Amino acid sequence: MNNKLLWILFAFATATQAAPFNTALEMPTLKPLQEQSQAAHISAEVLTRYHYKPVKLDDISSSKIFDNYLKSLDGQRIFFLQADIDQLANARTKLDDAILNEDLTIPFAIFHLYQQRVVERTAYARSLLKKGFDFGKDESYQYTREKSPWAKSQDEINDLWRKRVKNDWLRLKLAGKDDESIVDTLDKRYANSLVSFAKIKNDDVFQGFMNAYTMTVDPHTNYFGIRASEDFDISMKLSLVGIGAVLQDKDEYTTIRELVTGGPAALSGKLKVGDRIVGVGQGQNGPTTEVMGWRIDDTVALIRGAEDSIVVLDVLPAEAGADGKHKLIALTRKKISLEQQAAKKSIIEVKDGNATRKIGVITLPVFYQDFSAHQKGDKNFKSATRDVTGLLEELKKDQVDSVLVDLRDNGGGSLDEAIELTGLFIDKGPVLQERDVQGDIKVDSDTNAGVVWNGSLGILINRGSASASEIFAAAIQDYGRGIIIGEQSFGKGTVQSVVDLDQLVKNDQPKFGEIKMTVAQFFRINGGTTQLRGVTPDISLPSATDAANFGESSYDNALPWTKIKAAKFTPAGDLKALVPMLTVSHDARIGKDKDFQYLMEDVAELNIQRKKNLISLSEVERRKEREMQEVRLSSREKTSDAGKELNSSKNDALQDDGLQSNERNLDSELAMENVRKNSKDILLDESAHILSDEASLLKTDAKLAASVLPKTELH
Repeated sequence: MNNKLLWILFAFATATQAAPFNTALEMPTLKPLQEQSQAAHISAEVLTRYHYKPVKLDDISSSKIFDNYLKSLDGQRIFFLQADIDQLANARTKLDDAILNEDLTIPFAIFHLYQQRVVERTAYARSLLKKGFDFGKDESYQYTREKSPWAKSQDEINDLWRKRVKNDWLRLKLAGKDDESIVDTLDKRYANSLVSFAKIKNDDVFQGFMNAYTMTVDPHTNYFGIRASEDFDISMKLSLVGIGAVLQDKDEYTTIRELVTGGPAALSGKLKVGDRIVGVGQGQNGPTTEVMGWRIDDTVALIRGAEDSIVVLDVLPAEAGADGKHKLIALTRKKISLEQQAAKKSIIEVKDGNATRKIGVITLPVFYQDFSAHQKGDKNFKSATRDVTGLLEELKKDQVDSVLVDLRDNGGGSLDEAIELTGLFIDKGPVLQERDVQGDIKVDSDTNAGVVWNGSLGILINRGSASASEIFAAAIQDYGRGIIIGEQSFGKGTVQSVVDLDQLVKNDQPKFGEIKMTVAQFFRINGGTTQLRGVTPDISLPSATDAANFGESSYDNALPWTKIKAAKFTPAGDLKALVPMLTVSHDARIGKDKDFQYLMEDVAELNIQRKKNLISLSEVERRKEREMQEVRLSSREKTSDAGKELNSSKNDALQDDGLQSNERNLDSELAMENVRKNSKDILLDESAHILSDEASLLKTDAKLAASVLPKTELH
């Protein structure tokens, strides 16, 4: 059984976006800063001159920005009334002027109205908690509303919110909570959500508006404020300077969720999961700033700092009450490697009769590279290709029969890394083609002779595999170098470059942020592009993704698919004879595999739920549905390999408890997360079986092996 998908199915059918509550809380009056208005104008100058597909900033663009901005604020259409949209209609063609004239009053005024509506809807949600609900009534709740019309009256939006709160209540009731605890839980939930909403800053409003603008140009052009730029840099170099702790906001406390092995926090032995940071001081004797009630990113900004500098934490231990004794803990900041996002290896053993084959799996979450270290000439700069090279050498020593590169949900990253990673599996040759703004085409090639792995190869992709992942998978496919397994990839066939606006205007200090802008389109070496259509797998696996709402084809302004002349290249292998044989074996195996059949049932059920887009608010009906889910789990425990892994506690982790993550005990939340993470990965296992089949065929058929495997030397 696919426990992960089953959990997604349950969550999809029951979860609602929490409504905040606490009308007494004062909302900040947010106004645009002068540098934000200037940054918007500079961004417009850059985008209208240098973007791959320049779009004039005029009334037509303004109308699109308006729609994008409303969607970013109220995508589910649960706060604004149609009357509000009519009231704002005059702004529809004025947002271009707001940017060009450096006056962002209008977008901030729109946000102010949104603030008011959030507070009002929250007040109504709270009033419903005093009345309770009739769960015997036969009615349903539509939980996805992005394509629904705006509510036309106060009565209509009140009824929508009544059903939302009723569903929140019913979820808790079905999980065994009594009415008193339900009211307490929801009251606190709505209050906390509004407290979080009140922490929104003008930087957040500006960032949201700017992305509403940039994404009218194309889906992958974005604005990064100063802090967002820092986070993007961290995601690429997979390191930061700090204490090595994963933090989360819980009941207004900055709470330690995880300690990074080898980091200052873990090595000190003075901190543990659940401890709460209530103050942060700079230097051994510096003053401590209280961070109770702060946004998590603001607290993190204080904790990070220069390498080898000292940060002092005022900590309330996990076991202490609110008035418990605090501890002052001094830590020396160090460079922290984000190993969770680094390439990793594992080995899956596949039994086939009397034979056992070893499939080496390399999981690559992102194509990372420490750009700044590389530019400075650091020979040990962080690199996905370098890490994968080391893992391949280890797998060769492990004498694996085949290698599977898992790129599921790898959204891309460094283009150079995609090219160099391809070179680990092919000899010298072109990897992709790029067409720039002027229409000039250049070919990017692997220039390193030889390969690191010349054996059987598979690439596992899904709808979340995008950009650099698609470049790599497409090149492997075009060279006939490996089997592509999974589902249609995202379809992002464009190249982005980051423009530092401060460098552009020669600012000494960061002030304006950055634009990540589309500057080229890439094409496969066969002349086609991955744009819009993505990479089509050689062997398809079931998909739980809603392709209509996720992927390049879901954007209304995506660049079209097109084709150019193919590059000159020599295929490394020919898989035409191999793929049909593997497909036959795959089809026969999954037809007998209970776990795989259950997965397909879950996918079918999920698609039915999506299409229906309704959930019953009848307690009797919902209890029937819950009982059916429990029966499904119970029956699968007896008949499937994955089900046998379950016990009662794991089973409970897959059931909806009606709570949000920050409402659970931290130990319980981590335990549930661990159950889902460690559930059997049916698609990965089947991919390993496919490669085991390939290894078997190539071992017994010399002629087939000669046509499939590359004629290159290892290096």
